[in-house]
Parts: sequence; C-alpha cells; structure tokens
Amino acid sequence: MYMKILVETSARHVHVTKEDLEKLFGQGYELTVKKELSQPGQYASNERVTVVGPKKALPNVSILGPVRSATQVELSLTDARSIGIVAPVRESGDIAGSAGCKLVGPAGEVEISEGVIAAKRHVHMTPEDAEKAGVKDKDIVKVATGNEGRKVVFDDVVIRVSEKFATAMHIDTDESNAAGGPNSGEILR
Repeated sequence: MYMKILVETSARHVHVTKEDLEKLFGQGYELTVKKELSQPGQYASNERVTVVGPKKALPNVSILGPVRSATQVELSLTDARSIGIVAPVRESGDIAGSAGCKLVGPAGEVEISEGVIAAKRHVHMTPEDAEKAGVKDKDIVKVATGNEGRKVVFDDVVIRVSEKFATAMHIDTDESNAAGGPNSGEILR
C-alpha cells in the first residue's frame, strides 16, 4: 500500500545525559526550549556544543531535549569523515561499539568513548498510520521522495511504531541534499 508522509531533514545534533549536561553547562543546569520538534515532547534547545574529532571540530551543534539515558551524537557521514570519525549507520540508541568524541561546552568538556552514529533513515509512525500503511514496527520499506530532477527511492528504511510518535520520515543532511531537500515522500512496500 502507498502512503504519503512528511519527510524531515535531521541535521547534526547531540543528545545528552543529565550528568553530561551539567559537566558541559554547570551544576543544576537545565536545557531551554528553542523550538518544538515534530515528535511529541522533543525539542531543539538553545544550548550548543562543539563536537571534537581527531581531525577537527564542528562548532555550534544543537542539543536536542529532553535529556536521555545515554549521550549520543548524530552526524551525517560527511560530517563524521570531516572530523576524522568513522560513524556506523545505526538506529538511534544503538551506540554500543560506535565511535567516541569530545564534547565541549561553556563550563567544561565530556569525552565519550562511544555514541557517535549516522542515524539510519527511518519513519516514525503512529499505530493507526502503521495499520493504514500495512506495516509494523521494525519493518524495512522503500520510500520515494525528492524534488524535480532529484527524485530518489530510499531503500532500507526502518519503520518505528509508537503511540508516542507523530508520523514522519527522518533523513540526514547528506540524504536530504541528494534528494533536493524533499518535504514529502511515499512509502512503497
């Protein structure tokens, strides 16, 4: 079954634990909301850090909130290579054995031994939309998207279903640029 969905570009960002947030910004520090994101309860914060790799640093990288149980850095493969990191393509949260880096904030720094990934392209779906599309959690699908002259069919797209989600596909900046910055797509089985 075909289903039209929103396609969003997920730019480089960091998720932090409460402990790491305090090391970076100071004891008792709390993230402040800059902009609500499409996924309920998620937001881009006003806080930014520098991500440091073996070759160079990426300054001014946004922290997404709320705080999480593990610190994680999501980069495009181009970003990762530019700073000298080999980032595996993984689902968010699957950081075991991934690359590490240093994060620098205004009050201190944090060295993470793992947590740098290139996020696997995925579609967040409500249970109702998943049923309409005939898919279930962890299914792998294709999604057709792109603008005139840049149409692309993304393969190996994982479906993630939860009542906590809003239906939208997330791709990184490399993928978005390849497809001409799409804002909609169609799930193909």
